[in-house]
Amino acid sequence: MGLSLPVVHIVAENLAEGWERAVLAAWEQGTRVRTQYDQEGEPESRDVALFLVVRDAFAEPRLHRAFPGGIVELEVYRREVVDGIHDHWIKPEEGMWEYTYHERLAAYKVPGLGPPVNQLDYMVEALSRAPHTRRAQAITWQPWQDAGIHDPACLQRIWCRIIGDELVMNIHMRSNDAFKAAFMNMYAFTDLQREIAQRVSGRLGRAIRPGQYAHIADSFHIYGEDFADFERFLDTLKKRTFEERTWRTSEVAEIIAEAEEQITRSIEQERVTGRKGL
Repeated sequence: MGLSLPVVHIVAENLAEGWERAVLAAWEQGTRVRTQYDQEGEPESRDVALFLVVRDAFAEPRLHRAFPGGIVELEVYRREVVDGIHDHWIKPEEGMWEYTYHERLAAYKVPGLGPPVNQLDYMVEALSRAPHTRRAQAITWQPWQDAGIHDPACLQRIWCRIIGDELVMNIHMRSNDAFKAAFMNMYAFTDLQREIAQRVSGRLGRAIRPGQYAHIADSFHIYGEDFADFERFLDTLKKRTFEERTWRTSEVAEIIAEAEEQITRSIEQERVTGRKGL
């Protein structure tokens, strides 16, 4: 008898390979199940539990050309997670965002229990004091709030440990849109891994590099509304080699630099106008 929710375990050499193999596994092995976002007449989603391990978070090729979105969107999201560039959009009373991952990680608030907690600072401190610690983690879930909102945080927990000169990171997701969101999640989270490794390096006085990355998702799914787009993605896999389906970071360095300039201008305009930009 098969599992009600198939469990997929993948070990990949780089991020692009890992995402591609994971999303294919969700398509090929996923159980059919409805979601709370389905519209009438849409097919059931395909869903697996995922444990993906990327041996080296910054091995090349790092980018997959077929992820939905563009470099600008990818850079905006990366900076939202790592730098908190859109934390000022958290204004649920005005119909704006209810949280960001960065805000939950860097300014976790518990009503009535003092000032916000910077969990990223805690992780850096814990790893600097005892690199082998198993206690360097940060959480996002706020049960007094998230249990009742429309779109609660998908990221639940970050866990890090230093083994040798390598920072290992495990990411735990309660839910993850495999096709439309997962690559951007992985890309941003591994850049946060780089940031933590860099900060710990400064504290320890020796180089700590971002190494193994694990992406763990209780529900790694492809929505029925995206099946047509996904079938076009499958078609590209048949027509292009892996090298043609991916980019090395150096190949898009100029595009990334242009995106950064565009993001900087957008943030400056937001300060002046008070309206959302990129």
